[in-house]
Amino acid sequence: MTSSAALPSWSHVYSGKVRDLYVPERAGGLEDTDAVLVVASDRVSAFDHVLVPGIPGKGELLTTLSLWWFDRLSTVPNHLIPDHRLVGDRVVEAIPDAVAGRSMLVKPLHMFPIECVVRGYLTGSGWAEYQATQGVCGIPLPAGLGNGDRLPEPIYTPAWKAPLGQHDENISFERTIELVGAPVAEELRRLSLLIYRLGSEIAEAHGVIIADTKFEFGADRTTGEITLADEVLTSDSSRYWDAAAYAAGTTPAERMASFDKQIVRDWLAAHWDKNGTPPALPADVVERTAARYRELLARLTAD
Repeated sequence: MTSSAALPSWSHVYSGKVRDLYVPERAGGLEDTDAVLVVASDRVSAFDHVLVPGIPGKGELLTTLSLWWFDRLSTVPNHLIPDHRLVGDRVVEAIPDAVAGRSMLVKPLHMFPIECVVRGYLTGSGWAEYQATQGVCGIPLPAGLGNGDRLPEPIYTPAWKAPLGQHDENISFERTIELVGAPVAEELRRLSLLIYRLGSEIAEAHGVIIADTKFEFGADRTTGEITLADEVLTSDSSRYWDAAAYAAGTTPAERMASFDKQIVRDWLAAHWDKNGTPPALPADVVERTAARYRELLARLTAD
């Protein structure tokens, strides 16, 4: 399904890199609705570009994982609203059959322009910044850390959420205060670190490490309550590593046995100079990525 595909009784209002938003036909738009249908596509993005082809089944896998995590993070307010209602003795589903399994029904929020990033391990852009500055996003770190090392404590390293087509930008906590005010900035940091710690404990019990992740929050339009939104702790928003491989590995590559789209990032970094249009992903990269997504979901949800 393309981003502009018609859904009965719903109007398409926005497409991001991997998600499409719909509002009820009666609504005038995102500012005039009490419900938003968030449809996760099979699109995959890396280095701020949407790639082709997509990852088959990705939308359903990530939606299932998000819903699983929302259930386990019930102490944190989130944007989910009931996706069915009882009419007499009949259950009426609000989500259209065409996108069932890869959609969430949510309340609209006043979104904060902040990617709330938490890092428990030093890798990715954090590793690159550490090599240059001995810290990440203005947070000084101990000397002598290596790529993939666990940090003494998880750190909160926010980013400015850029509009589609632009690059997200790592920012300091002080810059976050300038953007959203001190009370909101402090609560975003508190909630982000809390969710990361809760998620990490659950993941580690299933033999999986959450190396880093990012969250998005918005304010409830009625109460102003800061509310967890979008996806949470998915393979797209987080780096997941195999705990056993990490413990046994002697090199970064061995330790970072990944359950996320790192396969895509690595292939793209080796075959594209980040200029112009990214090349199409080969079939084996697509399938290996899909397999890792499926394995992560199976691991986490196993009894």
